[in-house]
Amino acid sequence: MKTYKTNCPEIELKLKRGDVNKMQIKTSRDGYQALKLFFDQDTIELTETFIAIYLNRANNTIGWMKVSSGGITGTVVDQRIVLGTALKAAATSIILAHNHPSGNLQPSQQDLDLTKKLKSAAAFMDISIIDHLIVTDENYYSFADEGIL
Repeated sequence: MKTYKTNCPEIELKLKRGDVNKMQIKTSRDGYQALKLFFDQDTIELTETFIAIYLNRANNTIGWMKVSSGGITGTVVDQRIVLGTALKAAATSIILAHNHPSGNLQPSQQDLDLTKKLKSAAAFMDISIIDHLIVTDENYYSFADEGIL
């Protein structure tokens, strides 16, 4: 029997915690305050960015990831990247967030569709999408607070 060990790369999963400041996120306001640290304040009114915060069972942050950055009116979000990262981090829940450079806090149909799609896919892996926030420099819109999730 031929062995393929040398021809096939090994996949390793590692979590490097190091010195971390965990934040517990209990409300949409907590999520918004955390996200203000992650969005680039120099470009929040220029280009759309999508960020995911990964949480453990106690709603403490495990980490965050800039999933994508796009143009003035949109960015492409690959759900496999969002959920693959959640699995790698052993996250039990996720907070999704993106900004609207226009300052309009109302979700678009694409925002609603993406949220529904990610929520459904995550549920298969017992991962909860606990909120999706649309953020601006001064305010936010919470899908959870509005009963959309």
